[in-house]
Amino acid sequence: MSLNSISPIDGRYKKYTEKLSVFFSEKAGMKYKIITEGEYLIALSEVKGINIKKFSTKEKTLVRSLYNLNDKNAKIINQIEFKGYKNIKATEHDFKAIEYYIKEKLSKTSLKDVLEFVHFGLTSEDAGNIAYTLMISECLKEIYLPTLKDVVNKINKLVKENKSAAMLARTHGQPASPTTFGKEMKVFEKRLKRQLKHLKDHKILAKLNGATGNYNALAATYPKIDWIKFSQKFITNIGKLRKVNLEINLYTTQIEPHDSYVELFDIMKRINYIFIGMNQDLWRYISDGWIAQKAVEGEIGSSTMPHKINPLFLENSEGNFGMANALFEFFGRKLPISRLQRDLSDSTVLRNVGTAFAHCVIGLEYLRRQLGRIKVNKENMEKDLNNHPEIITEAIQTILRREGEKMPYEKLKELTRGKNITLNDIHVFIKNLEVSDKIKKELLKITPQNYTGLAEKLAENE
Repeated sequence: MSLNSISPIDGRYKKYTEKLSVFFSEKAGMKYKIITEGEYLIALSEVKGINIKKFSTKEKTLVRSLYNLNDKNAKIINQIEFKGYKNIKATEHDFKAIEYYIKEKLSKTSLKDVLEFVHFGLTSEDAGNIAYTLMISECLKEIYLPTLKDVVNKINKLVKENKSAAMLARTHGQPASPTTFGKEMKVFEKRLKRQLKHLKDHKILAKLNGATGNYNALAATYPKIDWIKFSQKFITNIGKLRKVNLEINLYTTQIEPHDSYVELFDIMKRINYIFIGMNQDLWRYISDGWIAQKAVEGEIGSSTMPHKINPLFLENSEGNFGMANALFEFFGRKLPISRLQRDLSDSTVLRNVGTAFAHCVIGLEYLRRQLGRIKVNKENMEKDLNNHPEIITEAIQTILRREGEKMPYEKLKELTRGKNITLNDIHVFIKNLEVSDKIKKELLKITPQNYTGLAEKLAENE
């Protein structure tokens, strides 16, 4: 852990976020841009009608060897951009630095005669948008989705273990018809699985069509080549190479409009809000004593109150999901907008996508830790249920309605509303009703413990 980091992502929480650096660090950005440029160069060599030789297997391997970018070579690219390197003056342009780096690396190889086909007919955004699409897609596949699925599986375990654990429900914060802990966790599980399906079905769009989206330079230079077909094939193939599913957007300005990014971030934002709601409910259940937290030796809950075990993982998780959503909401407002055919304001914003992903991952990791150290306290749940016998009056008045009893709701309201009553008070009320003994027996069987409806069945249902 670095004690000099400005952001806690690279400091305090580094153990959770370090794995994201292979997708979103400055070095990773360079690597993905090189991958895009390298695959484009290889693709050009396979098109008839372009005066570039067809690469041998060895030469393709040579190009692809550049994708294994180490720290030394990443520093060279950085030097080219900001300081200059050898006879290359500082570009102050990240993509030109990438282009010059590739040319410099290939200049002493059998590909020295094709150097001017590196970044041929492209604008920076052509390779840049594909690079970001790969970065985001691969991080989703390798890090985010597996972590999310593991948390959902842990929620499912809570569901199965507590499907029949009756507990007091609350609507408007007040005692309400009982439920089970498992069923309430099932609600969150099902909501999350629905969003997971949206994530799996979602495709990120990419483009490869030049400075204003019309293939101008490419069409002018090689007018007989079907550049639309070429770009479609290229984006499909680079997705297959990296084992992610990409889709082309043929209709763009200089930039791909980022709508598919925003659609993705909206799904992730909804997932985060679901978790925030769950975190807050679990926090309340802990506060009520319905969930017990495991005491870990050495841990301190309060600097002054020795007894405390704070639900700090839930609170930390909630805060990080909130941070991620603040960024996602800004991305949603900013990224779809670009002045005329291009302005650069999206560039610096996109560099923060990894920050939003990092807060999501931290939120998931802290929630995962919390789920691993809680246990439902069924005794306390039962005690609180029994302290509120009035919750069964819903069932009583509904059955009495079935039997044609006049104004049963109003009678039970008079008995219970704003009053502290016991189960015995309710039993006395039932015994004094002018209904058959059979109905009285039916009503007397209802308790706060067994009045959970189909909650257990719902918890079991997939």
